[in-house]
Amino acid sequence: MTAGKTFEPNWESLTQYRCPDWFRNAKFGIWAHWGPQCVAQVGDWYARHMYIQGHAQYEHHVKAYGHPSKFGYKDIVQLWRAEKFDPEGLIELYRRVGARYFVAMGVHHDNFDCWASRHHRWNAAQVGPKKDIVGLWRQAALAAGLRFGVTEHLERSYSWFNTNKGADSEGPLAGVPYDGNDPEYEDFYFEAHQDTNAAYPVDPPEAWKQQWLARLKDLIDQYQPDLLYTDGAVPFGRVGREMVAHLYNRSIECHDGELQAVYTLKDARNFDLDHGEYVEGVGVLDLERGVVADIRPEPWQTDTCIGGWFYNRDAAYKSAQTVIHMLADIVSKNGNLLLNFPQRPDGTLDDEAHSIARGIGDWMAVNNEAIYDTRPWAVFGEGPTKFGEGNFAEREARDFTAEDFRFTTKGDALYAIALAWPDSGRLRVTSLAEGSQNAPEQISKVELLGSPAPVQWQRDQEGLHVTLPEDKPCESAFTLKVTA
Repeated sequence: MTAGKTFEPNWESLTQYRCPDWFRNAKFGIWAHWGPQCVAQVGDWYARHMYIQGHAQYEHHVKAYGHPSKFGYKDIVQLWRAEKFDPEGLIELYRRVGARYFVAMGVHHDNFDCWASRHHRWNAAQVGPKKDIVGLWRQAALAAGLRFGVTEHLERSYSWFNTNKGADSEGPLAGVPYDGNDPEYEDFYFEAHQDTNAAYPVDPPEAWKQQWLARLKDLIDQYQPDLLYTDGAVPFGRVGREMVAHLYNRSIECHDGELQAVYTLKDARNFDLDHGEYVEGVGVLDLERGVVADIRPEPWQTDTCIGGWFYNRDAAYKSAQTVIHMLADIVSKNGNLLLNFPQRPDGTLDDEAHSIARGIGDWMAVNNEAIYDTRPWAVFGEGPTKFGEGNFAEREARDFTAEDFRFTTKGDALYAIALAWPDSGRLRVTSLAEGSQNAPEQISKVELLGSPAPVQWQRDQEGLHVTLPEDKPCESAFTLKVTA
């Protein structure tokens, strides 16, 4: 849609959306997927699982806090204090790591708003930290020159969180209702109903749809995000489309007639459960923990995490090298990487997370020229190794070789990112062979980013052959800058 125009809550209007250049150029963002479910430090979906007898998180809850008939999630949120939360310090770290945009979680499936909500008393400004977490993040991000975004996972809450209405089926407290049955807390736990679906609710009442809309409009209006992520596709028919149109129209109002907002959503058409409506072109495609198979013509995003989404003291983390390989692969296919560093309840990162952040930052300091502001080449890469394709496919580990390259372009430069250092000290880029369909006719210069030493190279019908210097300029991946 052209500058200054407004969007209507219908697919014809919303598919006029065009992704702004800031997102297309940014390539790398960092996400704080942080809220009261981190309190127990045992991983994801705590607000749901603590009410499922037999689940490991239920067992943890009973041992650590007591039975959920007496000590429930309403009490857990009070324990989220964020007492060491330093948004300026963390944002500065993320800026050094190389992020061009920062995204804060607005609300997860647990029905707890992490901002000063005007429509819901269960929010971080009034309960738990008693701080406007989203507002503090936004202030720090904008001061550091980063674009600011928020995520919402609220559309599932009506069913996902409804396990709080249950009771033990066995044991000494069998049949004793969990605290979600207490009418005093109905505005947090919802009115009594039977739907405990983990995806979108099956048939939510109109009142819930309108509450979702009011809270999301409040989040948009107060914090004017340049990015909004929905954990799924567009929910609730026209009500969901009204939210997307509101995001775009508010962005136009706030940016002198220019649409700067990005709405990311998942393609729910192949999901087994209902995750809303997906129509190509209404926003930016997001894949969770996976990548696309090839270059997409329009920008897209992978969201993933170094470990679990919420802090888990026992989680195994991705290495900096794995993150770097993912970033190179994603950018070569016209995508962006949004990476979560899980925070502890007090707001800090653990030592391993700091180490991974430093490793990514060190690599970006040498190689960011091949990442920022780039566009895909004719092919995304070459070599035998690929990441798993589609949502949640990253669970399959990948060991890349010196035959694996990912390509990006900018101006008259072509960047060939080698995903491993060869034992022989020589690289061969077969896609740049003389006479190859996509290769430039002439190559005038080949450089190794970060290395002061000249590289020796020659070209023939088998490829571009490069002899590397003895000293590596960085770790994990290495960029050849090829100038025509």
